[in-house]
Amino acid sequence: MAKLIILLFFINFSLQSSAVESRLTTDFYSKSCPRFLDIVRDTITNKQITTPTTAAAALRLFFHDCFPNGCDASVLVSSTAFATAERDSSINLSLPGDGFDVVIRAKTALELACPNTVSCSDILAVAVRDLLVTVGGPYYEISLGRRDSRVSRSSLLLADSLPLPSSPISKLVDQFTSRGFSVQEMVALSGAHTIGFSHCKEFTNRVARVNDTGYNPRFADALRKACSNYRNDPTISVFNDVMTPNKFDNMYFQNIPKGLGLLESDHGLYSDPRTRPFVELYASDQARFFKDFAGAMQKLSVYGVLTGRRGEIRRRCDAIN
Repeated sequence: MAKLIILLFFINFSLQSSAVESRLTTDFYSKSCPRFLDIVRDTITNKQITTPTTAAAALRLFFHDCFPNGCDASVLVSSTAFATAERDSSINLSLPGDGFDVVIRAKTALELACPNTVSCSDILAVAVRDLLVTVGGPYYEISLGRRDSRVSRSSLLLADSLPLPSSPISKLVDQFTSRGFSVQEMVALSGAHTIGFSHCKEFTNRVARVNDTGYNPRFADALRKACSNYRNDPTISVFNDVMTPNKFDNMYFQNIPKGLGLLESDHGLYSDPRTRPFVELYASDQARFFKDFAGAMQKLSVYGVLTGRRGEIRRRCDAIN
């Protein structure tokens, strides 16, 4: 019975994805906003040059928007006196402001060129793709035509809506497979940790332990020193990939077997027999990692999207019309 339920879920997910994708096209704005891609590209380029952490910030924002309830730009909405929005839920409070800022900048420019035409969810999806390219990542096609959610409530984010850095691999596998993603796609998406940083509070409890943590001893000692004052300054953070922190490459996967993974979930990918083969594959073959990451990002970008009358095109990304 359990296998039958899982099979039915995957069939239903595939049918829903196909139906959604049939309403999305790569040239959706070719007539209504022909400079859409150029405007987004100009915006992200200027932002990335002035703030090099923007690519990682936008990528994390994109994941936090899409993974819980679908790619609908609900995480961009600000709270009001009457409702607490998703972005102010506890799990989203550490999202860097540069991810929000680059989308707001692009939306402002697009509203001048093509008023009330381009959705915030499409802007976020394309901005992330283009930002990844600027830091060395793979290019992939983005289907367009998403609509923005009319609802953003912190209460809609369940306890297991997003993976946690301390989550065991079994938990992560359940979270991804329940959304139609394979274990290999989960590992490929984890490669996003090749850029960006994590706050010390996400890993200090584990690195404080001496035995059986998976950390390279010298790396663990360096982390303890770097985070020694994090209780007084919770903003202290460390690059996820200490070797090439600002370049999107496969170094993240090369680091893990050497004990240079930062988070508990990073080490779990190498210790679990279900995920270790993919870590080893991507560590030795960057082209394969790029191919699989691009495919997984395309799949994530159409997860739970709204089209047509099911959503709206916001005039401002941080406020529902």
